[in-house]
Amino acid sequence: MDIVGGLLDGPRADGAFLLRSVFAPPWSLRIRDRAPLSAVVVAQGSAWVVTATGAPTLLEPGDLALLRGPDPYTIADDPQTPPQVFVEPGQHCVDASGRSMSEEMLLGLRTWGNAADGATMLVTGTYERASAVSERLLRALPPIVVLRRGEWSSDLVALLCAEMQRDVPGQEVFLDRLLDLVVLAAVRTWLADQEDAAPGWYRASADPVVGPALQELHRRVAEPWTVASLAAHTQVSRAVLARRFSAVVGEPPMAYLTSLRLALAADLLERTDRTLTAIAREVGYASPFALSAAFSRERGLSPTAYRSQGQVRAAAR
Repeated sequence: MDIVGGLLDGPRADGAFLLRSVFAPPWSLRIRDRAPLSAVVVAQGSAWVVTATGAPTLLEPGDLALLRGPDPYTIADDPQTPPQVFVEPGQHCVDASGRSMSEEMLLGLRTWGNAADGATMLVTGTYERASAVSERLLRALPPIVVLRRGEWSSDLVALLCAEMQRDVPGQEVFLDRLLDLVVLAAVRTWLADQEDAAPGWYRASADPVVGPALQELHRRVAEPWTVASLAAHTQVSRAVLARRFSAVVGEPPMAYLTSLRLALAADLLERTDRTLTAIAREVGYASPFALSAAFSRERGLSPTAYRSQGQVRAAAR
């Protein structure tokens, strides 16, 4: 699997939260659900997204925003409109006093808002569990990614909007896969268009020396790599590879490999019930003890504790 393919192998929705929201102004939602990743598309009208950093962003019809959690953000008709609804973990919606708004604003199948004929319609897909999105994908994204209508294929969104109104057997699974495709298309488009914001390893993939080395590391992550063996595969000297890799990627080859292995291990701990021995073997550690030592050193907690934390987070959603 290539570098981008490995990254895009991440989103796997499982009972994701999908909703059409219809609003008439004034309206403002404060999203503090702590979800790891959400996709918001404006189907009609317009909306402002306000995050803790950066200027407010205006979204118009066909525009998409990917929002990386867990930090809160606001979506509103105007950046100055005070929040009227607060979206809490588990997609529980309350007003400023804490009164539930979930039933009061229900407008039909997977549709919610303050006016059935409102001028603005949003389509939102939320991955509520960290295990549904790979850690590597989340680490690659900035807090907000915005794609304008002309920059990406919105045909998938049109299909998603249509399918959200159907209530047939197997529809939830079908919608989960559609959401995955929307997110994958958006991330792939964003990566291809970035010069400075994309991760260093992605920009380095086109380098004639570093690119082949990265491909080898991603393709055979469990290989007992050394700088010498990696240099031999890329047909350059150890010194050239080490110097070029550090300059382009920002860290030495073996440090990058360690980060890659531990990120993969974290994904497997979150998303599977595989034993530590099996995970260690899959990501290139000789024993579960070696993986545990490296994981604890880098993450500050053991793989077992990390998996337990993920289970607690999942149970709380």
